[in-house]
Amino acid sequence: MIGMSFKDVPKQMTCLFPGLGWLLEFLLFFSLQTFEKLLIANRGEIACRVIKTCKKMGIKTVAIHSDVDANAVHVKMADEAVCVGPAPTSKSYLNMDAIMEVIKKTRAQAVHPGYGFLSENKEFARRLASEGVTFIGPDTHAIQAMGDKIESKLLAKNAKVNTIPGFDGVVKDADEAVRIAREIGYPVMIKASAGGGGKGMRIAWDDEETREGFRFSSQEAASSFGDDRLLIEKFIDNPRHIEIQVLADKHGNALWLNERECSIQRRNQKVVEEAPSTFLDPETRRAMGEQAVALAKAVKYSSAGTVEFLVDSSKNFYFLEMNTRLQVEHPVTECITGLDLVQEMIRVAKGYPLRHKQADIPINGWAVECRVYAEDPYKSFGLPSIGKLSQYQEPLHVPSVRVDSGIQQGSDISIYYDPMISKLITYGSNRAEALKRMEEALDNYVIRGVAHNISLLREVIIHPRFVQGDISTKFLPEVYPDGFKGKCFWLKCEKHEISVKNSSSVCFFFRIPIAKSKQSSWELSVRLGDGIYPVAVSKDGSSFSVEVDGMKLNVTSEWNLASPLLSVTIDGTQRTIQRLSRNASGDTSIQFLGTVYKLQILTKVAAELSKYMPEKAAEDTSSILRSPMPGAVVAVSVKPGDMVSEGQEICVIEAMKMQNSMIAAKTGKVKAVHCKAGDTVGEGDLLVELE
Repeated sequence: MIGMSFKDVPKQMTCLFPGLGWLLEFLLFFSLQTFEKLLIANRGEIACRVIKTCKKMGIKTVAIHSDVDANAVHVKMADEAVCVGPAPTSKSYLNMDAIMEVIKKTRAQAVHPGYGFLSENKEFARRLASEGVTFIGPDTHAIQAMGDKIESKLLAKNAKVNTIPGFDGVVKDADEAVRIAREIGYPVMIKASAGGGGKGMRIAWDDEETREGFRFSSQEAASSFGDDRLLIEKFIDNPRHIEIQVLADKHGNALWLNERECSIQRRNQKVVEEAPSTFLDPETRRAMGEQAVALAKAVKYSSAGTVEFLVDSSKNFYFLEMNTRLQVEHPVTECITGLDLVQEMIRVAKGYPLRHKQADIPINGWAVECRVYAEDPYKSFGLPSIGKLSQYQEPLHVPSVRVDSGIQQGSDISIYYDPMISKLITYGSNRAEALKRMEEALDNYVIRGVAHNISLLREVIIHPRFVQGDISTKFLPEVYPDGFKGKCFWLKCEKHEISVKNSSSVCFFFRIPIAKSKQSSWELSVRLGDGIYPVAVSKDGSSFSVEVDGMKLNVTSEWNLASPLLSVTIDGTQRTIQRLSRNASGDTSIQFLGTVYKLQILTKVAAELSKYMPEKAAEDTSSILRSPMPGAVVAVSVKPGDMVSEGQEICVIEAMKMQNSMIAAKTGKVKAVHCKAGDTVGEGDLLVELE
């Protein structure tokens, strides 16, 4: 719930302050004079993460928050907390004037920016320096040089770092974008010069997509970074995204802390990360690390930073960008190296030299991180979901699990901020062990009140291609070309084999409606999707015998319906099931192996009678356009009476700083428009009607 937690973790898995006893580590912290008070210019899990280390170092902390974050976990964790404005980021977490006032008021000596928001804003770093406040990060020169993708690419070339072919200047307009794209050769990547985090990026395969990509990328870049400049470069098809963590001080020392594999992405944003990578051999790892350090030294970099590369199937690697901040996925590096990167950043900012040499940096074991988002994975691999966390329980009882989060039961997930719930990290002596622990952790993670992507994460980490290490940034669209549909099981018997999507025989082991207390056998009918399955259940002591489609199973469990987690043993195999809901009509919802299944469990008689119940007619969705997610209307392109063609843009919805084009499902005349630019809409809200 709060920051990071560990249980039954080996020494190298502690990730924070390893190698020394807690008492010795405590004394070490206090023997180093750093700062008395530090302000965290961020929110959520990363603010909690920084506060955690500051507490260990004896540094008092100041949290900032928007009015809607007044009861957030990071606010409660900090020694002091001050509101800096209303919910919109431009008026709160990006409000430099308000944050500078808080720094003066609280007399904070240093600021840790976390990631996102002002973490790579050179003007913010400059203003801090002018007030004599230490910025926990690199100096303004490095932020400027590496934050501008155009300048950073030129610097990388001069530092003998491999770069992607492309246009090194600023693209002025859509016409110039098309001309440049033709010269480079399709496909091309259009991206924000000052961008990061997958925002302001579009892949274009032809002139039309280039024009559209230029428009959306420039709008997203302006919204997210206040800078709409774009660049264009060759798109490396089917690459891996592998990054090198670097750490440098103010005395000319720099290290590379091995790599992170970040190829599992959706919309250019990472979903699953791990360290090390299955793909790199020692020679390639060293070459990438040495180039990353060369770039850091070229800009006199001092702090933790990340150099990102695209790596092709022949292990050729190309500089992508350098993030001059703490990276979201830094925990996996901490797990395999034993370093606390936040502590190292604070020490460097105070002027201390690095404590380690390159030969000291190990790869101990394997770590995997899953980004748990409040998203519906069945919609474009994850469209945002908002709501209140009615129930929340982290899987901290699972060995070697770390959870970095900034929420708790009762927290609100809003449209204003990134939909990340937490970062779930597991560690093992090898990759197989780390992945097995991740399976267990995901199965035991209880999240209610919002949609979440655990079903997608669970399927990714057990997919044969992922397990074999056969991945690229195209993994999700290649494995799920028609979109993610959830788990698919096969029920087998001697005479036939039935495909059941979103199903499992274990879906039937729940309280049975209209059952007498002393009854020991039941004949049931289970409706699942379009299928109806007869199920025979008999009780023998504490176990059940279940027969479905000619297949007999023995099920045992100590039922505790007050708990959201049900531990069930099926023919000797232990499984964890989450019971989400059940009503008097037999409608039951469960979560199994990450996927949610909706089914109806009825007695045989009730099932026969249910056939006579009228079914609600399905809505004709071809003539209406509903919002697929909560968000804000950025633009409306039509008005009543307009003729539109199939696939034509109707409006643009922005959610969590990502813009999404809503298109017409058919050709027709616009009957009514129910939204306007600036409106806030919810999932399912009616936007436009066609005749």
